[in-house]
Formats: sequence, C-alpha cells, structure tokens
Amino acid sequence: MEQIKVYYDETGRTLTVWFDDPLEESFSEAIGDDIVVMKSVTGKVLGFEKLNVHYQHPSQVRVAFEHAH
Repeated sequence: MEQIKVYYDETGRTLTVWFDDPLEESFSEAIGDDIVVMKSVTGKVLGFEKLNVHYQHPSQVRVAFEHAH
C-alpha cells in the first residue's frame, strides 16, 4: 500500500509532503512562493516542501485526506 508522508519541522519552519520514496530524490526545483518540488532522476515528482510555515500549536494540526471522484 502506498503512503503519503507529511513532516512538519518546527525549527526549520517547513512542511514536507512525500508521495513516493524520498531516497529516489535526485534534484529539487523552486516553483513559486516558498514552494520546492522534489523530483527523481527521470523528473517524476516525489514530493513538495512549503517553506516558512509556522503553526502556533503544531501538535494540534490535523491532516485530512479526501478522495476526489
């Protein structure tokens, strides 16, 4: 079963989301305001990182996953 991994780094103030294996990352690309996309050697998007994220109470942040039909 596939997993989506979500990490919040309070010190670095980053929110990172992986759709695939982070070990396959070959390069990253800044694509907009504080958004970095991580890609494999073939250019497949493996995940993204949002920079400058700050949650007042990170332990109370919840992640919801919804399936669009």
